[in-house]
Amino acid sequence: MIAFLSGLVIQVELGSCVIDVNGVGYLVAASTRTLAALPNPPEKARVLIETVVREDAILLYGFGESAEREWFRLLTSVQGVGAKVALGMLSTLSPGELVAALTTSDKASLTRAPGVGGRLAERILTELRDRAAKMPGGGGGIMVPASATPGGGIEADALLALAGLGFRRSEAAPVIKRLMEEQGAAASLDSVLRDSLKALAR
Repeated sequence: MIAFLSGLVIQVELGSCVIDVNGVGYLVAASTRTLAALPNPPEKARVLIETVVREDAILLYGFGESAEREWFRLLTSVQGVGAKVALGMLSTLSPGELVAALTTSDKASLTRAPGVGGRLAERILTELRDRAAKMPGGGGGIMVPASATPGGGIEADALLALAGLGFRRSEAAPVIKRLMEEQGAAASLDSVLRDSLKALAR
């Protein structure tokens, strides 16, 4: 199993990156938080890896710190929480916020994550509530602050994430602001990032 990759960051996209290790490019799926912390290509980075072996594929999931990887493992132990949903939760909530949400039975915070409805949030709370206190609370320096409320939090997080993808603040800020206004209360970090990338790629 691969424990970590250390090499050149060749490409960063929404949801994944490519890391060149001695001439071999590894496609690594990751949360917005981890991707935003990566250096601009082609600079060197070290990414912790969780390897998932399936019948039809070997998939790599990357993390900027061990706390996030531990939470990924715990979240995917819940029935109905696959890797994609777990990464969405880790993009929306920091390890510390996950600890807080689970220990206080804050179902609303969990349903902010894409793919997490009320029933799945209830299952996550039921299965993980007692284990949350023993999990790392995060707070590492490379983490992108998770948005606590729609509005300023999402705008700031999107700006940090796009900066991590190599976009200048001066070009990204007006695009994010416009999209936030257009999407209104329906705005989420994922939707703003997705539409920002489309707009900036034109």
